[in-house]
Amino acid sequence: MDIKIMHLFPDLLNLYGDKGNIECMRKRLNWRGIGCEVVPFTTEDSGFELSDVDIVFLGGGSDREQKIVCRSLLEHKAELKDFVENGGSLVAVCGGYQLLGKYYKLKDETIEGLDILDIYTEQGKGRLIGNIVLEADFLKESDKLIVGFENHGGRTYINGHKPLGKVIYGNGNSDKCGCEGVMYKNVVATYLHGPLLPKNPVLCDYILTNALKKKYSDFTELVPLDDRLEKTANEYIVNRFK
Repeated sequence: MDIKIMHLFPDLLNLYGDKGNIECMRKRLNWRGIGCEVVPFTTEDSGFELSDVDIVFLGGGSDREQKIVCRSLLEHKAELKDFVENGGSLVAVCGGYQLLGKYYKLKDETIEGLDILDIYTEQGKGRLIGNIVLEADFLKESDKLIVGFENHGGRTYINGHKPLGKVIYGNGNSDKCGCEGVMYKNVVATYLHGPLLPKNPVLCDYILTNALKKKYSDFTELVPLDDRLEKTANEYIVNRFK
C-alpha cells in the first residue's frame, strides 16, 4: 500500500514552512507502514502527469510568486479540474487556496484563477493576521477544533461552498463572514499556515483516509497513532485563544 503526493512549486510556495504539511503526511503514512512518494513539480519541469497521483499539495506564496505559478498552472487547468472532480485529494494553503477560485482581484490587476472552486478573492484594507481557531463539524466531537496562523490581505468569498470550519477566534475568509476555508469533494483549502497538519493530526488523517479510500477499494480506516504531543500542542492554542 502506498500514496503518491505531487508537491506543486515547493521552490516558490512555501511561506511559514508550508512544506511541513508534506512531511507530516509522509510521516503519518510511514509510521503505519504505508509507503509515500513525493514528487515535486517546479517551473523548470515540463511533464505534468496526474494519472498516478493521489494527493496534490499547493502551498502559499506572495502575490508575485502567485502570478508566476498561476501562469504555469493555467496550462494544466483541465487536468487539475478533472483530478478534483474524479475524487482526487487536493490540499491548498493561503495563496494556493486563492488560486483555486475564479480570480484574485488586486488593487491594480486581477490574477486569473483555475476555476476549480466557485469562489473569488478581492484585496481588502489591511491584513488579517494572527492565530486562529476553527470548529469543524465533519470531525468527531473530541477533535473538531482546528488551529493555525493566518496572514492574508485577500478576502475570499465562497458562495455556496461548505467552509472548512466556523471561526471561534480570528478572522477567516474575511473579517465578517465567520467562516474559514473551503471543502469540496476531496479538496481541503484554507488560509491556515503554521504549518497546518502537524498541529491538527486528525485533519491530516482525514485527508490521507480520503486518498487511500479512493485508491484502495478495500481500505476502511487508518491504524491509530499516539498523538499525545500533537494534541497537547493543539490544545495549548485552543485554550489560549478560544
